[in-house]
Amino acid sequence: MPARHLLYFTAEDHYLYTAAHGKLELQAKFSGDDLGVGAFREFLRGREGALFALLADLAGEDFHEDQVPVLRGADREAVIQRRLAQRYRDTRLAAALSLGKVHTGQRRNERLLLTSFTNTQQFAPWLDALEEAGARLAGVYSVPLLAPALAARLGARGTRSLVVTADRAGLRQCFVENGKLRFARLERTVDLVPQALAAFVRSETLRLIQYLITLRALPRDGAPLHAVVVAPPGERALFEQALVSDARVAFHTIDGAEARQALRLGAVPEGTGGEALYLQLAARKPPREQFASRADRRSYFLWQLQRGLIATGVAGFAACALLSGARWIEAMGAGERAEIQTREARIATQQYERITATFPVTQTTTENLRAAVVEFRRIAERSASPEAAFVHAARVLDRFPQMEVEAINWSVGKPGEPRGVKPVPAEAKPPAQGEAVVQFALSGRVNATQRNDYRGITAQVQRFAEALASDGYELERTQLPFDITSEGTLTGDIGAAESNEAPRFTITLSRKLP
Repeated sequence: MPARHLLYFTAEDHYLYTAAHGKLELQAKFSGDDLGVGAFREFLRGREGALFALLADLAGEDFHEDQVPVLRGADREAVIQRRLAQRYRDTRLAAALSLGKVHTGQRRNERLLLTSFTNTQQFAPWLDALEEAGARLAGVYSVPLLAPALAARLGARGTRSLVVTADRAGLRQCFVENGKLRFARLERTVDLVPQALAAFVRSETLRLIQYLITLRALPRDGAPLHAVVVAPPGERALFEQALVSDARVAFHTIDGAEARQALRLGAVPEGTGGEALYLQLAARKPPREQFASRADRRSYFLWQLQRGLIATGVAGFAACALLSGARWIEAMGAGERAEIQTREARIATQQYERITATFPVTQTTTENLRAAVVEFRRIAERSASPEAAFVHAARVLDRFPQMEVEAINWSVGKPGEPRGVKPVPAEAKPPAQGEAVVQFALSGRVNATQRNDYRGITAQVQRFAEALASDGYELERTQLPFDITSEGTLTGDIGAAESNEAPRFTITLSRKLP
């Protein structure tokens, strides 16, 4: 972070500090008259582009609470500027602090704290000198504007608190409510010993509380106001003896060295009081609210925009570098994987050559042998086998124990050919795919049934045939031990000569080859 020059304004003298690396260094001291302005112009010579901020610690600071309708954007800005112009003659150094929204009847309003200096002309020569020198003005702040940030850093408790510091300009008291500035005052002091200063802090704090109660900023019978008092370094014990809490105020004393440590402030020039805390806040964590106009801060805005563009470019370059690095690592990995696969392919080729070298000498090439083996396997997979038919018949026979099979004939043929029972020789060429069918015939007899029980025999054979006609098999013909068609004649003495033999049947099935 670049060093910032901080011009600390008091009623008599102005002090120029440089804040860098958590340290404050006093660069120069200027008087408040024309001689001081001339010396300041001489100091600015050759410092074009330097960062400056102005911190005012003056008694003539006005605070006025007002309300405006809840607006946004340009409309809100126009209304605020009109209210500032109605309140102050010179709005070059005027600000409006938002205190939150309130409901008033049918309309929502925004509470504002209008603040400015009673004499803004005392800042004009110094601001003009900065503009002529080409310096960048970060902002014009007052000590009360930085009080809420200081109260938060020092651990102020409760919704209402009072921050009290002993500065070069005098005793500064800032009333903060809900993290927002409500009121501040500066009481001039002479060189007082620590014990007298502690008593003065107590008396002035009680006076301010009574004044806030009169303004109705504090409830008359409310809880004690929490007051955070920053004592000079090494004087905390003496201040705690003098600052005794009561029903109106609860004092909380912090040593100046501890307060500087809470703000990460290291070395400070000798003779610097509580203003060092505000100077550190103005350099490191300045608030958004400040008094300078946009015209006075134009060069600072351009510098911020330039830094933002540079930061964006650096971030984009870093992102591109990371992406290119990731792509390079990915390419390196792909190259390594390709090399490994090439090596494995070379090893597999060598193994293949060693294996093929042991093959017997043939009159054809290895590729032809491979094609022949593949074709043989394909033909073998599509050739019909009686094993599946036998397994199917065995499963069905388990369900029909009264059926006794005497012969099973299995053959392959084309549809329409005679259904002979002569099996196909093993060396015969199988029929073409999609045209051949498997012919499957079972011959046997029906046991445990009387010969003259035609209906029972017919029903058992038909159920057996229906069970066989499954799993892709189709029933072609069922031959019973008697003729049941309309062409024959069925009499009571049929089969009398064979009354001791079981009725015979023949069932013929077929299944298409894939």
